[in-house]
Amino acid sequence: MSKVYVNEKSGSDSESAGSQESPYQTPAYALYKSPEAQILVYKQKEGSDEFEYAEISASALKKAKKGADGLAKKAQKQAKQAEEQKLRDQEAAKKLAELDLIKIVEDESLPKAKKIKLRSIQENVNQRVAVSGWVHRFRSQKGVAFITLRDGTGYLQTVLTGDLAKARITQELTLESTVIIKGVIEKLPEGKSAPGGVELKADYYEVCGLAPSGEDAFTNKVQEGADPSLLLDQRHLTLRGETLSSVMRVRAALLGYVRKFYEQEGILEVTPPCMVQSQVEGGSTLFKLDYYGEEAYMTQSSQLYLETCLPALGDVYCVQESFRAEKSHTRRHLSEYTHIEAELAFLTFDEMLDHLEKLFVTVVNNLLEDSVCGPLIKKLNPNFKPPTQPFKRMQYVEALEWLNEHGIPNEEGEKFKFGDDIAEAAERKMTDTLNVPILLTRFPVEIKSFYMKKCADDPRVTESVDVLMPNVGEITGGSMRIDDYDELMAAIKRENLDPAVYYWFTDLRKYGTCPHGGYGLGTERILAWLLDRYTVRDCSLYPRFTGRCKP
Repeated sequence: MSKVYVNEKSGSDSESAGSQESPYQTPAYALYKSPEAQILVYKQKEGSDEFEYAEISASALKKAKKGADGLAKKAQKQAKQAEEQKLRDQEAAKKLAELDLIKIVEDESLPKAKKIKLRSIQENVNQRVAVSGWVHRFRSQKGVAFITLRDGTGYLQTVLTGDLAKARITQELTLESTVIIKGVIEKLPEGKSAPGGVELKADYYEVCGLAPSGEDAFTNKVQEGADPSLLLDQRHLTLRGETLSSVMRVRAALLGYVRKFYEQEGILEVTPPCMVQSQVEGGSTLFKLDYYGEEAYMTQSSQLYLETCLPALGDVYCVQESFRAEKSHTRRHLSEYTHIEAELAFLTFDEMLDHLEKLFVTVVNNLLEDSVCGPLIKKLNPNFKPPTQPFKRMQYVEALEWLNEHGIPNEEGEKFKFGDDIAEAAERKMTDTLNVPILLTRFPVEIKSFYMKKCADDPRVTESVDVLMPNVGEITGGSMRIDDYDELMAAIKRENLDPAVYYWFTDLRKYGTCPHGGYGLGTERILAWLLDRYTVRDCSLYPRFTGRCKP
């Protein structure tokens, strides 16, 4: 009788031969490999510290037989599965060989296909067209395949039948592959649905770029519910999703309607610099840079430059990036954001507040009436109610009273007192409770910027305003500007700023000063309010905030 050796510590069931020099690890495997062999197990000698190979005990042998039976059944099952897989592979290879015989060839007798973008599908019903784009959705069933195509201007359901559906390339088609499809656009029969109520009956198509499958498939790169930081790493791919692309589309329209409003109001667009050598909103939030050996900063605001344009160009505005080095992780802060700023000459504080109301109401109504953006806003924020004039107007001291009456403490956990800054959490609680747009006015001098004009009836406060919207809080800040030279110089010195650096700004008060005011709107915050986004990061193409400057 042959002998088989087992050593549970040094043996191996996968790589050993069962010899004394190369033992198995388990008796069950040894018995499975050699059913008739004598099993010798490495164990301690009775009454000694030494070890030796000795015949397996009866009870251990019984247990090993059960284990060997299990291994035999498992091996039979694996062999059966391997045979079945072999048959499937042969069948698949046969099928692919048959599919390789199918060639997709365009029928030259058909009318020439008109090349269009998907935004134009409604104007081309019953015409043969050529459309190009990315495979947004795909499903294949017996004899037919459906592609939802996306080209950035819209979506279109396309139907592949016959050889188009059977072809190997169709069977291997993946999400986000790029294709060119030709066919006739037809209205859908009643009871069926697709984007725009139409579908393309394809007669020819070709793949331009086949996206990866398997581990690198698009759905593995961008998974719903993934960690936000991972999704931000894949921002170039997540932008292809319907929600994020809808936000970007509304963003573009918002900026367009803002410009349209300013044009109708006779306000001129200018383009101030982003690299500056003077601060606007306090030194703690400046990004510094070496500018040819001189110290410079990324701009916090274009306000000061806009003011210089008033005598030459009249009322002006800009749409410009601003940069704030705030180490803040709140859902409404970004380190780089798109700043809509305007400066207006020869007006009163109340006239500026009226202007702000008109701006918001006009732009929002235009967006809601837009044939593309209106439905997107409705989809993303079904409960949105457009603002109407007049907005609620509340002074800073009235806000303190409201907060104290409702038991909302300041940042020290105490009752609010004059001079306290109203932090984001308290401001949001008040705004969300009142649930209406608020023009919060007349903030104390000490918590506002040096250039803000004091109120004539109370020099402790400024002619300043924050526009607060439900679910977001502050989306606009503005004020009348100091127009007296001596008063502005005193304010600059009070802030320990160098007057020489601001000579070009203070000159405005020397060479024909005038009453003027202005404001800045945060584009991303407006979108967060309009589209009910939890964070402004969802409203920026590639958001930049503390710790994030990629991709």
